[in-house]
Amino acid sequence: MPELPSGHGSAPDLALEPAAFVRVEAPARLHFGFLDLHGGLGRRFGSIGLAIDAPALGLSARRAAEPAAEGPEAARVLGYIRAAADHLGVAPGMAVRVAAAIPPHAGFGSGTQLALAVAAALARLDGRPFAAEDFSNALDRGNRSGVGLRAFTEGGLIVDGGRDAGGAPPPVIARIPYPEAWRVVLILDEGLVGVHGAREVEAFRDLPRFPEAQAAEICRIVLMQVMPAAVTAEPEAFGAGITAIQRLVGDHFAPHQGGRYASPAVAEALAAVAGLGIAGYGQSSWGPTGFALVPSEAQARALVTELDGRFGGGGRLRFLVARGRNTGATVAAGRGAGLTGSGR
Repeated sequence: MPELPSGHGSAPDLALEPAAFVRVEAPARLHFGFLDLHGGLGRRFGSIGLAIDAPALGLSARRAAEPAAEGPEAARVLGYIRAAADHLGVAPGMAVRVAAAIPPHAGFGSGTQLALAVAAALARLDGRPFAAEDFSNALDRGNRSGVGLRAFTEGGLIVDGGRDAGGAPPPVIARIPYPEAWRVVLILDEGLVGVHGAREVEAFRDLPRFPEAQAAEICRIVLMQVMPAAVTAEPEAFGAGITAIQRLVGDHFAPHQGGRYASPAVAEALAAVAGLGIAGYGQSSWGPTGFALVPSEAQARALVTELDGRFGGGGRLRFLVARGRNTGATVAAGRGAGLTGSGR
């Protein structure tokens, strides 16, 4: 059976034996928006987001004399191996092969998932317990949002309470299973990357303070509309709430991303989504990935057909149907020539 990484709400396994091989699979996440960029109550940011089953990260790892990596994101993997080894106090002797990668700087939280997957693999190879929260600062993850950490450990629809002055990872204050029937249509612009790195730091530094009244409105929408609608499976109310949050947050960040949405092509597709009467749509994090929230697989497939017919011909946009993922990453370990678990 697959072995799950120890995380929030679960006691770490203190009797793990070292493994020769490890396979890790981790979900992408969508970031629907910040709750409180004003920060007047002592905590800033706060986030709402969703773990999704596609795209997903898949990697395998084995013991090696020196750090090594192959496949997409190999350079980042090497950095994460060394950071995780320093944190664990072990030798960084691990070779990693990335079989499937989450697109970087596209709004999927790829860096957090990759960093935690590498750290989980190294810990498991060495027979060490793993808690994602313990690694977040060492790996420079979860600086503003706790959604990626909880997507890795548990999945689902996640709300965190923001960072305080102490710098600990934001506390997760709600985790709700995402309705199984609902789907997310992803709108991918593979010709752009979202704001990240130094540009992201500059954006948070240079933007004016977020209006307190708008932060209050977002928190009200999350608590009194979005979260209840997820629990009671009301897709129209859920989608309308997410769209309202997107408008408030997107317009605040518009000066640093060229508009409410980073990609003009995605913006055009989202206008078409709105014109079709779909209640929930927006951009994940800094984009450029857009999303549309629909209540069924059939509606998702119909929407992809419509959008692909209108916007897919030039090759700029690609459309993908995803589900909410209500489980976190999986770690499968083995001592011999193969793995004991399927990783799923």
